[in-house]
Amino acid sequence: MDRLPPLLIIAALVVAGVWAWDVHVHLSPPPAELSGELREANGTPLDSVSAYRENSIHGPPSVDIAAFRLAVGGAVARPLNYTYGQVLGGFSHEGRVVTLSCVEGWDETSLFEGVAVIDLLEASNVSPDATTVVFSALDGYTTSLPLSVVRDRRLLLAYRVNNLTLPRSLGYPFILVAEDRWGYKWCRWVTGIEASTDSKYRGYWESRGYTNDGDINRSFFGP
Repeated sequence: MDRLPPLLIIAALVVAGVWAWDVHVHLSPPPAELSGELREANGTPLDSVSAYRENSIHGPPSVDIAAFRLAVGGAVARPLNYTYGQVLGGFSHEGRVVTLSCVEGWDETSLFEGVAVIDLLEASNVSPDATTVVFSALDGYTTSLPLSVVRDRRLLLAYRVNNLTLPRSLGYPFILVAEDRWGYKWCRWVTGIEASTDSKYRGYWESRGYTNDGDINRSFFGP
């Protein structure tokens, strides 16, 4: 019997992987639209928060915001831990309309407000040897991006979406807004930001075959 071409085998594995993700991930019913939600920003239509799917490993974690701490560490001179209020009150805020594109085939556009990740890192004096930023979530999820991308794009750690406090399903208290990267780079429920010298670090999905750079203009499956 003839063997299947290698490319067909790879394609089948990718489809199977996405199917398995849909089976094992917890997808909650869409939340009701909340009063005060923006649906347009500077002429750009915004998708409702209710349109987003809740993608997590074990379901959205519950957060005791009084006990919550955001850890900034790794290859830095001054590791720091921030309360939710210290993040919101200690850094300049930025807003940006960004589209999240998921490998499952859906995308949503919203206005995200937050603080620049690079501002948090620079407050801890990042080592000149650092090349990578690793993001950790309360549900055990991890991903990474090059430090140069985090710095040059001023990627946001968002706490608001469409003029609403970030809902639990979308990553409360913080979501990484990874512009121009596939959705698996958008770490939700962020609890740790680590500067690293390991440029080959691979997170949860990257270690399962997804690309490490997550560039939206290229296939999500590969080295």
